[in-house]
Amino acid sequence: MNPIPTAASPASHVNVVFDFGAVLFTWQPHTLVQQHLGAHAPDVQSAHDLGRAIFGHEDWHRFDGGLLDLHEVAGRTAQRLGLPLDGLHQLLDPIGERLSPIAESVALLDSLRERREQQGDVRLYYLSNMPEPFARVLEQRHDFLGWFDGGVFSGDVQLCKPDPRIYTKLAERHQLDPARTLFIDDLPGNVEAAEALGWHGEHCATPDGLHQRVWTRLQSQFGL
Repeated sequence: MNPIPTAASPASHVNVVFDFGAVLFTWQPHTLVQQHLGAHAPDVQSAHDLGRAIFGHEDWHRFDGGLLDLHEVAGRTAQRLGLPLDGLHQLLDPIGERLSPIAESVALLDSLRERREQQGDVRLYYLSNMPEPFARVLEQRHDFLGWFDGGVFSGDVQLCKPDPRIYTKLAERHQLDPARTLFIDDLPGNVEAAEALGWHGEHCATPDGLHQRVWTRLQSQFGL
């Protein structure tokens, strides 16, 4: 006699792992630079360049990874780039409040949450390079983060993508099967790092159409 079907076993779960910035939340650093450091970025190209100089530098990566605090990264950046410290704090301090949910991505997350509740064959996680103070703000402001089954913020574990150790930490913490895991990120290097560990990757160059792209892959690759 065949056993009565029960909730999906861990081996049959599909794990969908979301990045946050530019996937689930808006992230447009050049716009923030124009708003708060306009005198140092008089046009769009210079704003993009200055944004990369601020947020692409090792100091910011160390802040992402919990190795520098907000005051330290602001001071170092001001000195390195000749920027006003007060202007930098106006730019950096409230970033957590300025990260706005992307409606289409939240709708995708919601549809996956419903699938989990109805079928039991989906699990939801996040893996985000997010400094600790901004992570706490997001947790306080956005109830839909409670839809996740778990996740890892870089600032909490002193590791950043694309370091393979942060992927491994998430996988070990939640017993993820790499072959049953789909990772969504806006940076190709982060996706490639996941794929090198046997995960499936979805590069989110734009959130437009992400809902359909992800569901198409879940149906074609995992049979959902």
